[in-house]
Amino acid sequence: MDKFIIQGGSRLEGAVTVSGAKNAALPAMAAALLTSEPLVLANCPAVRDIATMSQLLGHMGVRVEKDARDPHRITLHAERIARREAPYDLVRTMRASVLTLGPLLARFGQARVSLPGGCAIGARPIDLHLKALEQLGASVKTEHGYVEARADGLRGTRILFDRITVTGTENVMMAAALASGETVLENAAREPEVADLAELLGKMGAKIDGAGTSTVRIAGAGKLHAAEHTVIPDRVEAGTLLVAGGIAGGDLELLSCRPDHLTAVMAKLQDAGITITSTDEKSLRVRAPGRLQSVDVTTEEYPGFATDMQAQYMALMTQAEGAAVITETIFENRFLHASEMVRMGADITIEGRQAIVRGKTPLSGANVIASDLRASASLVLAGLVASGETVVDRVYHLDRGYERIEERLNSVGARIRRVR
Repeated sequence: MDKFIIQGGSRLEGAVTVSGAKNAALPAMAAALLTSEPLVLANCPAVRDIATMSQLLGHMGVRVEKDARDPHRITLHAERIARREAPYDLVRTMRASVLTLGPLLARFGQARVSLPGGCAIGARPIDLHLKALEQLGASVKTEHGYVEARADGLRGTRILFDRITVTGTENVMMAAALASGETVLENAAREPEVADLAELLGKMGAKIDGAGTSTVRIAGAGKLHAAEHTVIPDRVEAGTLLVAGGIAGGDLELLSCRPDHLTAVMAKLQDAGITITSTDEKSLRVRAPGRLQSVDVTTEEYPGFATDMQAQYMALMTQAEGAAVITETIFENRFLHASEMVRMGADITIEGRQAIVRGKTPLSGANVIASDLRASASLVLAGLVASGETVVDRVYHLDRGYERIEERLNSVGARIRRVR
């Protein structure tokens, strides 16, 4: 397994380009199953999750081709689907594989998708997906670890999600795009990735109103067609880089980002004393203060503070003056990184769904283990400011969602080596 060896204490200065959002690219790739015509996606990040989805779609019969001149441009052609199944061996490594369920069911009237199983950060059941598909007219059963769904044509209806679910909203939105009549989703997820998928589906011929709000209306189309789409920038990667600039000091510019998707994160970082300015609609500049101030945060669904930024924010708060209370409301087990930060010298106490971070504490390099994607990022951030050498093990988690992050941080002054 690859590891990162980080020499802390370097200032970050220069410019970094933000990658495309893997959480927007994954549902967009699944949407290729909705049509027999080619779908071209630009700005896809070259990360492990994209490779896994490509493998899954290829297993089904989708032709997946990377542009030889642009590794971030992918063409997907689902003209002939040999298998309407997402097997366990592929689904178990990436929960977003469940996004193939809605498109397969809508276009072919049947789908067999492995249940995604557990997750280090907590349970993420797909019961809301299945209930909504049943309301659209599908027959769904779960046995032997698989969801098997059938439908003799889906029919639009009104669906109220009991809880906000991003992948559930996306899955049902794709299924409804080929259903007859109008589907109305209430209590829908408002994330930018949902709106980006709706924009893509619109280019393919669907009629969708309200994406990005809690009520989404989808007028089903009889057939969807070829389209070309550019994936939005990754707001979590951008937020991680903002924290990097704040925790390591210096003067860092983020290029090709969407500041309007980062409002909650920027507000908390600015409250902590970090200077963030926008030079245009697609760039941000972050400059670290002499001192950071502790600021409480509570994770919420978008447009609130994202749970995917909680671990990185915790690393930042170890270097802030005072005590910060971090409340995690989305996942029940998302403080696994805290014990690793304590090994580095952090003062963190976990009380149920709250973490109390007392700072400022000097961090020192240590051997730490990453438990999940965002925990990996937080340990890298801690390593940037720690004295001595930090070794982050299991960075394959990091590779799921951050493209060549060590090379890009090194380009602005960090000292990170990847070793096997």
